[in-house]
Amino acid sequence: MRVLPAERLPDAPAGAPSPDTRNAQPPVARRTDLVAFALIGLLIISIGAVLYVARAFLLPVVMAFVVGTMLSPAANLMERYRIPRAAAALVIVTAVGAGIAFIVGLISAPLMEWSTRLPELGSLLKDKLHVLDRPLALWQELQRMLGGSDTLTTLQMPKIDWVQPTFEFLSPTFAEFLLFFATLILFIASWRDLRRGLILTFGGHEARLQMLRILNEIEGHLGSYLLTVTMINTGLGIATGIACALTGMPNPAGLGALAATLNFIPIIGPVAMFAVLVIVGIVALPTLGAGLLAPLAFVGITFVEGHFITPTIIGRRLALNALAVLLMLAFWTWLWGPMGGFLASPLLIVALILKEHLVPDASPQLPSD
Repeated sequence: MRVLPAERLPDAPAGAPSPDTRNAQPPVARRTDLVAFALIGLLIISIGAVLYVARAFLLPVVMAFVVGTMLSPAANLMERYRIPRAAAALVIVTAVGAGIAFIVGLISAPLMEWSTRLPELGSLLKDKLHVLDRPLALWQELQRMLGGSDTLTTLQMPKIDWVQPTFEFLSPTFAEFLLFFATLILFIASWRDLRRGLILTFGGHEARLQMLRILNEIEGHLGSYLLTVTMINTGLGIATGIACALTGMPNPAGLGALAATLNFIPIIGPVAMFAVLVIVGIVALPTLGAGLLAPLAFVGITFVEGHFITPTIIGRRLALNALAVLLMLAFWTWLWGPMGGFLASPLLIVALILKEHLVPDASPQLPSD
């Protein structure tokens, strides 16, 4: 049997692509890129796990750092009047603690009174909601016609077993409070030295100047954010208290203080306050329509605040993407609870400032189609 010699390809110049690979496209992601992405993902997961496991220590410390940065402009102002910074820090933290104690006093008095009457209030709320029996019966009939299960017969009130775990989740321990206030005082008192040490960590003049600009911008934005949001929330609390007083709600001052406090937590806070007003109105007032007047007024107040006042004032200084705020709020609330929700917007502001300084506008853009 004769073996035919193999055909020989013509010699090609060095570096020329072979015929089979002439039309091949470069890979979208190289192996090194995939390895880098995987390592970054593992780093993010590890950081998240550390933040969750060590939240009892990290939450009060991070909270003190963020709040201390917000309050540093007030300490700088007191220094200009020749007040020592340590004394200024003590005065500021004492004033903040007194304000928090005043708000807690307004909220806790009716809360403790109502907590002792939970079974009575539960039965009263159930009696008030008998107006929903007819819609529920129609829904049950519709389910039966569609072949669904016949399980919903009457309105069932939820059990109150969640009360104690909820208070344990919402209230930090005494040790966390002590760590927060001690760290806050020391942070405000030594903020100038910390700034100087952080800036001198860098060797080059340009790097030090950039770090100084970043720190100044973070301090300015967080300080103005705290002042602006506090004024807005105070106005919202006063308006809510007036609306509650006009509609006959019990303890309008406490409800207004609760509205102002919860509004520091975006999205979740107003929703929780609306639910509180609905429950209190239905239980305390004689008719269902009267009980819904205050919640509807609160919806109108929050609509004006959220769509006109806050975007007009805060949006001029630093635009916050609504989706980014929602995702940051969901992540930090899941990770650190309500205090994490309070920290979501300040941490997003810090991240945006770092992005603006560390990622210049001249960075590579997406290719055109």
